[in-house]
Amino acid sequence: PTGDSSMVLQAQEEIVEMEDVFSVKLKRRRFVGQKKGGTLLGITIFKCLNKEENKLTDCAIHLNNLSEDHCHSWFRHLKEILNGFQNRPKSLKVFVNPSSHKREATHVYYEQVAPLFKLADIKTDVTVTEYEGHALSVLKECELQAFDGGEVMFSVTAFTDKCIPLYSHSRVVCVGGDGSVSEVAHGLLLKAQIDAGKDTDYIPTPVRAPVPLGVIPAGTTNILAHTLYGIKHAVTAALHIVMGHIQPVDVCTFSTPSKLLRFGFSAMFGFGARTLALAEKHRWMPSNQRKDFAFIKTLADLKPEECELSFLPLQIPQEDSYEYNRIALLYLGSKDQWHRIQGHFLNVSIMAIPCLCSMAPRGLAPNTRLNNGSMALIVVQNTSRTEFIKHLKRYASVKNQFSFPFVETYTVQEVKVQPRLKSRLDAEENTYLNTASADGNYPWNIDGDLMEEASEIHVRLHPRLIHLYG
Repeated sequence: PTGDSSMVLQAQEEIVEMEDVFSVKLKRRRFVGQKKGGTLLGITIFKCLNKEENKLTDCAIHLNNLSEDHCHSWFRHLKEILNGFQNRPKSLKVFVNPSSHKREATHVYYEQVAPLFKLADIKTDVTVTEYEGHALSVLKECELQAFDGGEVMFSVTAFTDKCIPLYSHSRVVCVGGDGSVSEVAHGLLLKAQIDAGKDTDYIPTPVRAPVPLGVIPAGTTNILAHTLYGIKHAVTAALHIVMGHIQPVDVCTFSTPSKLLRFGFSAMFGFGARTLALAEKHRWMPSNQRKDFAFIKTLADLKPEECELSFLPLQIPQEDSYEYNRIALLYLGSKDQWHRIQGHFLNVSIMAIPCLCSMAPRGLAPNTRLNNGSMALIVVQNTSRTEFIKHLKRYASVKNQFSFPFVETYTVQEVKVQPRLKSRLDAEENTYLNTASADGNYPWNIDGDLMEEASEIHVRLHPRLIHLYG
């Protein structure tokens, strides 16, 4: 055709990488209420798209063809390719914490996440937790045993005697906040030690978790999800799980001299722990209100803790990478030599991961990584309230929050924290100067969970102990 009003038809070509595809379905036209059969129209391919700011989304590509044989042939071949991706889960054990932030976890799972799992033909077994420790009790009852050359995991759901087999390609998913995720991670690792015949009171060299863990953010801060995905977005988290994006992550053990307390990723002693302890005492308040109240009240009553810190600097084998040698240059030549600091500290942070969140986009510990075999020890010495607030505000900016004379950072592999018990009373406020509770216990914030202990806490790093999606 010629002339200005002519129309040129062009065929559009699109290349689809199969590693970006997570589902293929036969496409049919069906009448309202019709569940089976229908006129075959072709096949639909569902793929994962990378959007801006680390966000993932799904999209559909429709391929039209009316031939039953042709469509079924393509469908079979594409399914074979998808089944060949080994890291992608075939079945999931899902824990949903309905009490997470604004009680939205159940809605997040069933509205945004479950449809994607169904689309990807992933079988799910869901436990909606009913009390703190519910997920841990379920995981501790699991049995790993041989089954047709592989492994089978039996999950015993609470209040029933029903055993659900979860085969070797099973994975575990937690929908909730940091406390929920930490409980499930602890449960997986603790069960792994029990199955390996380890003494769970003392585990210097724990074995790795046998199955990966997926994290669907539905809490207030969602530090672990932010660190894994770079964003709080349930669909992004679900698609990382569906696509089988797995990476190893470092884990810490937190122990007293006599027993293992738990596995975890990060901890705070001092201001961060006292804030959480105060918030827990005001559970009757809405989540955001009690956290804001606890933060302001703890800041108003700002007091240091007197304690002794012992730490073992990171030891780097000479053959390791330049990056490792660079960050540990200060500590070379001090093999097995414990360093000690004694004094009054406003806050002590011990973190195996960067701990990103919306309030700290660079992370609470930006100098560490998910799996670089080191922990960040961040010590805030006693200073004025004004200077401490300046330090806290820096977390929300791109400036270095550690460039203050009262803040010290170390790259370590072990830490011991020994509080100094005091019996004398503060004359003005008639309270214990170091804010220990009436029974002499000190609060710890471990992955957003409150733990109170009177004795020394020993924190050890265990490289790449668990696999997480992200």
